[in-house]
Amino acid sequence: MNSKQSRETGNTGNDPLALFVSHDPAVGMRDDLTPDLDPGLTVLRTPNARSTALHRLVLATLPTVSGTTYWMDARNTASTYALYDMASSPRRLDGVRIARAFTAYQHHDLVKRTVREATARTGFLVAPNVASLYRDDDLPDHEREGLFAASLRTLAELAGALDVPILASVTGEDELAAAALDRADRELTCERTPFGYRYDGDDFETRAYDCGGYWQTTIPYWVDLFGAVGERSPAVEPTPFSLVEG
Repeated sequence: MNSKQSRETGNTGNDPLALFVSHDPAVGMRDDLTPDLDPGLTVLRTPNARSTALHRLVLATLPTVSGTTYWMDARNTASTYALYDMASSPRRLDGVRIARAFTAYQHHDLVKRTVREATARTGFLVAPNVASLYRDDDLPDHEREGLFAASLRTLAELAGALDVPILASVTGEDELAAAALDRADRELTCERTPFGYRYDGDDFETRAYDCGGYWQTTIPYWVDLFGAVGERSPAVEPTPFSLVEG
């Protein structure tokens, strides 16, 4: 984006690294909002189990994939109200197939059923709160890690076999979350800011936010666009001061 495409209007005062610019739909800032998902298993660390950070990332990914999207839901994460409210058009969700699990056993069976139903025309897989149901008390301790490891392995192998992205999310810091992150091909973290979700990974950081009437940008966005300000030599070298005897 150049100065003809946007007009800097000031600093919000809420974030010393943020500037906002007037909204121009022609400006190609979408790549700065959310990361692209490559084939393989991506695990997103969300602020909490009800966070819509995963929903936003799914909606950003759907236009880039073709075929059916299988959503293996846990904890009723797949709120149709939230998805339709956040989608730019209801048609964006036409290819999404949602199935829900309410126990760890159901989730494990759902993963296996997805393997049977997935075809070469499958484009995307989603598994929110992938570890959550395996923490429940109705799952015996001696089955917990093994059952979860089997589900993770199946998901990762399915993504590899189909060469499609699979997005899973986790919360917490326990052994199950660690196991999911160890299995992942890529890890992303997310936090809520006054302007929207900020995603971070080894090869991505959110540098702009779509705030409806304007774009919220950050200093890293402008550094990437124009480069960092380096040390510059003064236009005129100063002359050392000395006393002249008359």
